[in-house]
Amino acid sequence: MKRILLMVLLAVFVATPGLTGAAPMDLNDHTACSYCGMHRAKFAHSRMLIEYEGGSSVGTCSLHCAAIDLANKIDVTPKVIMVGDYNTHELINAEEAIWVLGGNKGGVMTGRAKWAFVDQAAADKFVAAEGGTVVSFEEAIKAAYEDMYHDTRMIREKRKKKRMKMMGK
Repeated sequence: MKRILLMVLLAVFVATPGLTGAAPMDLNDHTACSYCGMHRAKFAHSRMLIEYEGGSSVGTCSLHCAAIDLANKIDVTPKVIMVGDYNTHELINAEEAIWVLGGNKGGVMTGRAKWAFVDQAAADKFVAAEGGTVVSFEEAIKAAYEDMYHDTRMIREKRKKKRMKMMGK
């Protein structure tokens, strides 16, 4: 019994960010976004983790890339959708989070930012400083799908300019 308790405590210690200084497990399991390749630790404040029934999971840098995955896996049911809290960078339940749509702070992979907060007070403080509108997860992901064409086009243009600059043109 003591051995089992020690094993459980060790597992909690190793898996808890901040206690060991190690990256959260999702950042070890999914270091780069499955769609755009961006480093998820750099975007810990917007990263997402989707765990599907059946045991598969995907890590993305943003709601934009998570929306792509959800659309591509239409026949697989998500068990849980997690998102990085904007302030703490800790994963929280995306469907229970308080989301802020828009505002002055530029978004990740999108022209219209979509940020998640663990509570209403944090979201309200952000809105007071940066603008935007408090919305539900359903409204945030709907906005991600509505913005998809414009965002994808914007990303393509940015990457094209970057390639041209690298080639000296």
